[in-house]
Formats: sequence, structure tokens, C-alpha cells
Amino acid sequence: MSVVRGGKSILNAVSLSLSPHELVGLVGPNGAGKSTLLSGLAGLIRLDSGQVSLKGKPIESYSGSDRAKLLGWMEQLASAHWPVSAEHLVLLGRIPYLSRWQSVSKTDRQLVAEMMRATDCYGLKDQAVSTLSGGELNRVLLARVLASEPSVLLADEPTAALDIGHQLQTMELLREFCTKGRGCIVVLHDLSLAARYCDRLVLLHEAQVVANGAPLDVLSERNVHDVYGVELAVFDGEVPTLVPMRRSL
Repeated sequence: MSVVRGGKSILNAVSLSLSPHELVGLVGPNGAGKSTLLSGLAGLIRLDSGQVSLKGKPIESYSGSDRAKLLGWMEQLASAHWPVSAEHLVLLGRIPYLSRWQSVSKTDRQLVAEMMRATDCYGLKDQAVSTLSGGELNRVLLARVLASEPSVLLADEPTAALDIGHQLQTMELLREFCTKGRGCIVVLHDLSLAARYCDRLVLLHEAQVVANGAPLDVLSERNVHDVYGVELAVFDGEVPTLVPMRRSL
């Protein structure tokens, strides 16, 4: 796919695939095109060339409700401007499964409670989402997208604004999501988290894919130097650890 805005190339002939059971991380510096790529995959923006297919069919061929059942979307640093409760916001994830006059069922509410407990936000269920911190809201939004039970989940920086404990919890939930035959593409800035949890990484720079493959192959010292301008130390133990040492001159 290619995206051009105001005469500037935002994505230049980028191709990406996702298989069942796969957790794919999009990494790269600010302005590389990660969020634009994710929005394009979700069918939320106009493409200047290219096409997105979901289960072998063009994404635009699906009805809104069918697309919402198959494709879960968690946007970056979302804000809430309405005083609904956290539980109500998560319940919105069940809307695609309801007929026009149908109300949420006991089973829907049980699933919502389960997802809120999994994301450690059940204690916030009665709070207005407009009063939540950024990290709390991110956990509620993750619960909502998980409650929608999609086949594919697209998450733009789901670990943003989270403390380290909730960052690990979020990545473990996404990893678990993929073990059930589903797939996830996630934008990440923490390279150690990306290397630890993702099956595959796609490194973007200046609107193009510069590397696509196994995490430690993509995050080689050479690639990180060329793309981020940083010297990196990689400790390839049981848990891969990447430590930025200094900016390159």
C-alpha cells in the first residue's frame, strides 16, 4: 500500500501479511509510518494505491458489523470526552453481535467482566472514563477490544502510559490472544518488549519497510544504528534485552 498526503509520501509501496497464531510488531522512529500503516490495515484511511484483504476478501466488501467482529482496533492514546462508565465502554465491544433491538445478555456481561479482570481494570468499572488516567483508560480500551472477540487485533501503542507491570501484562495478553489461532499487529516503541514477545518484527523508516523477520535479526546493531542513529548492545539470553548505549555521531 502507498499513502501520500500533501505531496509527501507517508507509506511507499509497503506490503505486510499476518498469519494465524502470529504476533507482529511494527517498530521504527517517530514519523516512520507505523500508525498510518496500522490505520490503512484497519481500512480507516484512503490508500493512494494498494488493497487490504481480510480472510481473502477486500476489507471494504465487509459490512460494518461483520468487519467489527473480525477486526479489532485499539487506537493510539485515545481520549474519552463522555461520562460513561468504564464497564459501559467495554460493553460497546459486544455491539457488533447484537441485533437492532437486542440488549446485552448475561453472557455478554460475564465476558466483559472477564476481560476487565484480565486487564486489571475491573475495579474501575463504575468510574466515568473521563476521570481515568491515560494508563487506566488504555487498559479499559484493551478490555473492550478483547471483549469484541476479533480474529485479528490491531493495536497502536497499547503499552503507552502504562507502568512496567501493566506493560508486561498487556504483552502477555496479546501473546495469549494469538495462541488461540488469531493474529495481532502491534505498534511498539520499547524494543526490548518487541524482541521478547513478538514472533516477527517489521522495521519502518522513511515510509518504507527496511527489515522484516525474526526480532533479533531485525533489531541488529547495524539496523538500529542506521534507522535510529543509536549504538545498541544486545544481550541474547533467555529473555532478549536491548540496551541503547549512546547516540551515534
